Amino acid sequence: MNKEFNKGLFLAGFGSFWWGFFGVLYFKYITFIGHIELVVHRCLWTTFTLILTTFFFSKWNIFFTIIKSKKNLLYLFLSGFLIFINWAIWIYAIATNRIIDASFGYFMMPILSVMLGYIFFKEELNKKRILSIILVVISILYLLLISFKSLPWVGIIVALSWGFYNLVRKKINVDTDVGLLIESLYILPFALIAFYIIAENGYDDFEISNPPMMLLIFLAGPMTVIPLFLYVRGVELCGLGATGMIFYITPTLQFILGYFYYDEPFSIEKLVSFIFIWIAVIIYLKDLHETN
Repeated sequence: MNKEFNKGLFLAGFGSFWWGFFGVLYFKYITFIGHIELVVHRCLWTTFTLILTTFFFSKWNIFFTIIKSKKNLLYLFLSGFLIFINWAIWIYAIATNRIIDASFGYFMMPILSVMLGYIFFKEELNKKRILSIILVVISILYLLLISFKSLPWVGIIVALSWGFYNLVRKKINVDTDVGLLIESLYILPFALIAFYIIAENGYDDFEISNPPMMLLIFLAGPMTVIPLFLYVRGVELCGLGATGMIFYITPTLQFILGYFYYDEPFSIEKLVSFIFIWIAVIIYLKDLHETN
């Protein structure tokens, strides 16, 4: 393996570790401000962070090239809505002690993306990938039939929103972080309105009189952007095959933290469902290894 490939593996691995470990710890800790306010601040400071990185990496020429296309603007508006849903539901899961359910969605994500790629882009499916998709469907149907209350719906929404987000982004070839900046700018007006309403009603924790709290809340932006940058750069250096396997560091750490550190409940019904998912993941990873 060359140095670039090894560097890519490290960056993708660190990005996955960051989001699965530091991301959970940070957002779980800061949920004391309320998950609605946290979603608003995540949107605000992610936009601010992306504006800074666009200046730092001198990407404004890419930004203006992208927004010249009406097609790009339309698709980025749609993907912006989907990424907002993803962010909001994930924070809701963290705030309401559903980290394990969120990890269920993360385990599903790559396999769901394969299924959506087949449905909408007619991408080829081999037997192993078909089997992985079937096992994911069985996992969900099992919970529906046994106990609807056990269905990790937050995880399913996280997976679906991310899967369709990737689907929309495949329709246009735009720079990942600049595209995310445009998506965030679409969300920004609504976030500012929500921020104003929260502040006017006295529920805002982002106060000039409390700089440490301001800094803590501001970190919602970098904590969102940094792992994304690391993982995307890793993909660029060593490809989707290897990084697709490394991605599973994220839901594994989420599951471990949810169960062992935050002591979230984990029923027998969910265990059986997760076993189906884990078998699907093993089959999917084996296929990735063989085809890359």
